[in-house]
Amino acid sequence: MKLVRYGAPGQEKPGLIDVQGQLRDLSGHVDDITGATLSGPALARLQALDPESLPPVSDNPRMGPCVGDIGKFMCIGLNYSDHAAETGADIPEHPILFLKANSAISGPDDAVIIQRNATTVDYEIELGVVIGTSAKYVSEAEALKHVAGYCIVNDVSERTFQSKLTGQWTKGKSCDTFGPVGPWLVTADEIPDPQKLDMTLDVNGERRQTGNTSTMIFTVAQIISHLSQLFTLHPGDVIATGTPPGVALGMKPDPVFLKPGDSMTLAIEGLGRQTQVLEADI
Repeated sequence: MKLVRYGAPGQEKPGLIDVQGQLRDLSGHVDDITGATLSGPALARLQALDPESLPPVSDNPRMGPCVGDIGKFMCIGLNYSDHAAETGADIPEHPILFLKANSAISGPDDAVIIQRNATTVDYEIELGVVIGTSAKYVSEAEALKHVAGYCIVNDVSERTFQSKLTGQWTKGKSCDTFGPVGPWLVTADEIPDPQKLDMTLDVNGERRQTGNTSTMIFTVAQIISHLSQLFTLHPGDVIATGTPPGVALGMKPDPVFLKPGDSMTLAIEGLGRQTQVLEADI
């Protein structure tokens, strides 16, 4: 099942995409696609619906973030060995965790706004994992049972803010609009192995990133298990699981960072596509 949220920012309605690609309205069954909707029996009730019984949406509305009221927006850094190498970083012993401010969350095709004084804006295609049932002290073997589904995340980053302003990476990861999520949440039953997904990112039609989730240092199951030893993962929490090589930061000798007017197109096998145009904050 492909779950979506569509409509103007702050006024999104719940929907799903049927097998023919038709957007259908879920408003008669749920108020929104949130952690409460994605937890256990509530998600099962949605999966039991006949999509053809739902009203079709005839226009072409904006797609919002595919999960509303995201609790924790967690990100795993340096989780692909070849990406760590291109940035000159050591392979981490444990998953590197940082948080992205929820105010960064935006729709999959919304404009990405370049913050004032930002000169080193970068892109990162990532597999997003959405928690469906609470996870605390779970084993790797049980970890994937707590996943509601998967989506695309663009972990847009301002590298100077991230590394030169003193403190944690969060400074360079949390600018407004720096967290496009979507276009849809694909439920876990449709993604039998999250470690076998091709992923690409283009800038202005030029391929920059090509990867596969098989080359993660820490798998989705390992990440969930590790984090659950530290704190409870709640329904609706989102984990961005790292990016493959090809980011601007890794270009030698001269990185080509993003500028106003550039466009990014991201795709992950089975999870759809995002496209964002960059605009200056005026």
